This record gives sequence, structure tokens and C-alpha cells, in this order.
Amino acid sequence: MAKKKEAAPAAEESKPAPPPPPAPPEPKPAPAAEGGAATATAEAEAPKKKKRPGVPPRRGKKLRNHLKNQQQKLAKEGVMPLRKAIQTLKSMKRAKFDETVEIHMKLGIDTKQADQAVRGSVPLPHGIGKAVRIVVFTQGDDVAKAKAAGADFAGGADLIQKIQQESWLEFDVALASQGMMGQVSRLGKVLGPRGLMPTPKAGTVIPANGDVAAAVREFKAGKVEYRADAGGNVHAGVGKLSFEEDKLNDNITAFVEQVRHAKPAGVRGNYVQSVTVSATMSPGIKVAV
Repeated sequence: MAKKKEAAPAAEESKPAPPPPPAPPEPKPAPAAEGGAATATAEAEAPKKKKRPGVPPRRGKKLRNHLKNQQQKLAKEGVMPLRKAIQTLKSMKRAKFDETVEIHMKLGIDTKQADQAVRGSVPLPHGIGKAVRIVVFTQGDDVAKAKAAGADFAGGADLIQKIQQESWLEFDVALASQGMMGQVSRLGKVLGPRGLMPTPKAGTVIPANGDVAAAVREFKAGKVEYRADAGGNVHAGVGKLSFEEDKLNDNITAFVEQVRHAKPAGVRGNYVQSVTVSATMSPGIKVAV
């Protein structure tokens, strides 16, 4: 009996080991006809190169040469009289749309001093060539007067509530009568960061005895606000490149004179240091002041 018991484990040890599982088949290469689809799939799955914010796309060789020639021409001409600068600006047009003519003024002010802040508005003689949507915060008979003068929206608490609840901002300029500023001030966090908050310095607050209709007509015709930035520069649009030379000359002259009259009393030395005009897609041209 002992011999039979000892033979049992020996028989178990003599059993063959189970075979290993078969290896998975290797993927077959795609046929030549499907090579294009396979490549496209691989490119789609590859991570796309992210664009860096604030970095424009690379310009073509033709455009680079064109801009280089323009820069060399302007450097050779130097500072120009205003009329010649406008003529040169018109001759440099290359965009298919009607470009905006801009003015940039470098002022000799200390922006850290509160009494040297430069801000205001100027009605341009020939407008800016752009339709402006105006909202007027007022009440009583002035609502009808504002709408008759061309305001797109006019009202009081109803408009304020609409902006607060619906974040409605479908307008370009906001005017307010003096009596409404107590309620309009609640919109400071919404309108302030967008430069739409009415303020007396910008001429967008109508005095108690002021003419609401006249204020609306001025901004509809092309009244431009300006404000010096942290570097002491003032920027504004003063018309379209399709304007006649005389109209651009009048608008730019009116803007420069208004900024000159806004000179703070504490400024010493040269107030207007430089004036440059440009279009949307053109380099700047220095103008003799």
C-alpha cells in the first residue's frame, strides 16, 4: 500500500506543463491605397502646435519687403507737414477695407501726478465716418428729446436694471444727465472697465440745465473722447482714409488744438513732444508740430 501512495505524487510530477498562450498577431501595414488616410489620421492625432498669444503670424516675403520699403521711405522723408503726411498716408493704402486714420500724441506730462491728468472730448468738424450707438440715462421729458435728437436708447431705471440683470452693452457711448448719476454710479463695475462710464471730464455727463438733445447730436456727429495712458500718450481715431484731404486736415487740427488747450497748469517744459498719424494697416508718419 505504501508503494502505491508514493507512486501517485510521482505520476503528478510527470505531467507535461501547459503550453504558453499564443502571442497576439502583429498589425499588418496599411496598403498603399490607404496610406493617405493613415497619414491624415496620424496628423490629426498628433498634438497641434499652440499659437502664442499676442504673437502675430509670420508675414510673407512680399509683405515684408513692402513694409521695409515703406519704412525706408518714411525714414528718408523725416518729419512732414500735416498736409504732406496725409498725402503720403493715402499713397500707402494697401488694405481692401476703408482704414481708420489714427492720431497718436506724446505728451510731456507726469501721469503719476493727479493734477496732470489729460482727459476730455472734442467734436470733430467732419465726424469719424462711423455710426455710433448712443444710450442716454435720463428721465422725464428729456427721454423724448434724446430720442428725437438721434439717441438709440434712452431711459432711466429700466435701462439700468437691464444692464445689471442681462449684462446688456449694445452701445458705444453712454450719456447721463446730472440727476441720474446717483443711480448710474451703480454700474461702475460694468461700464468702467469698458470705458463707457459717464464722467464730467469726458463730457458725457449733461449738467442740470444742459441741453440733452445738443449733447446727443454732438456725439452722433463725431465727438471723440481722449485720455492719456500711463505713458503720457493720447490716441484717437479722427476719420477714414476715404475722407478728402481737407476733411482729414480739419479733423486732425481740431483734435491737436483741443489737446493743447487741455494742458495742465503743473506741466513744465515741452507739452506736445510729438504727433504721429497712421492708418489701420500702415506705419506711423511723424508730423511737424
